Amino acid sequence: MKKLLLLLLLPFMAMAVLAQSKPAYVIYNKKGKKVSYKKMLKSLSQKDIVLFGEYHNNAIAHWLQLELTKDCDQTRDLVLGAEMFEQDNQPQLDQYLQGKINARQFDSLARLWKNYKTDYAPLVDYAKENKIAFAATNIPRRYASLVAKGGFATLDTLPALAKTWMAPLPMAYDAELPGYKKMIEMMGGHGGENLPKAQASKDATMAYFILKYYKPGSLFIHYNGSYHSDNFEGIGWYLKKDKPDLSIGTITTVSQKNVHALLTENKGKADFTICVDEDMTNTY
Repeated sequence: MKKLLLLLLLPFMAMAVLAQSKPAYVIYNKKGKKVSYKKMLKSLSQKDIVLFGEYHNNAIAHWLQLELTKDCDQTRDLVLGAEMFEQDNQPQLDQYLQGKINARQFDSLARLWKNYKTDYAPLVDYAKENKIAFAATNIPRRYASLVAKGGFATLDTLPALAKTWMAPLPMAYDAELPGYKKMIEMMGGHGGENLPKAQASKDATMAYFILKYYKPGSLFIHYNGSYHSDNFEGIGWYLKKDKPDLSIGTITTVSQKNVHALLTENKGKADFTICVDEDMTNTY
C-alpha cells in the first residue's frame, strides 16, 4: 500500500521540484547577489522613503508592491504615493479614500490608467481599508507634454492654479545626469533636448509631492516606473537635493530569459532588483 501511494505521489513530487527550479522571479541586492524577500523587507522597512520601480505591465512587480506594502504596514506607519495619479486628481483620490465616492464614480471623475483595475486598485483599496494617506504625485501629463515641445519656459505661462500641481518653478535640472543623456541616445536624437526635460518635470514633481506628504517617522512607499528611480537618479536625485538626510531605498524591475544570474547591465541599478522571467504574462 505504501509503495502504491509513493508511486502515485512521485509525479506530483517531480512537478514540485521542477516548479522550484523554475521560479517566476529572483530578488538581487545592489551587488548582484541573490537575497530573500524577507531580507529585502527588513532593509526597506527601516527607510524613510522607498521608491518601488516597476514595469507598468508586470504582474510580479504589482503583486510584490501590494505584499511589501502590507508587510511594511505591520511595523511602520505608512504614507503611499504613485506616479499613476496626477496631482490635479488628488481631490478625487481623497474622496474615494474617504468613501465619499464609489469606484465607478472615481473611474469617471479621475484620469485612471487603463490597467488601474488590475494593477493599482488593490493598492488604493488597501489604503482605503486601512486609512492610509495616498498622494497623487505626478505632474499633469498635458504640462509634461508642453515641456517636451517647448522646454521649461512653457510652464511660466500657466495660470497660478496649474502651477500648484507641479514642483515649484523654476525646476532644477541637470542635463548631464546619465539617465537624461541616455534618453536622447535611446530616441536617436528625436525629441531633442526637451525630451529629458519633460522626464525631469515628472521626476521633480513626484519628489516634491513625496516630500510634501511625507510624515517624519513614517515610511513613504512610492510606486513609479523603474526609469524614474533607476541608478539612484530621477526622483531620488531630487529628493536628495532637497532633503539629503533622508534614508531612501530603491527597487527596480528587470526581465531576463534566465533569472538565476543577473546580467551585468542590470546590476547596481537599485538597492534591490526584482528579476522576472521574460515569459511571465503581462497585464496588458
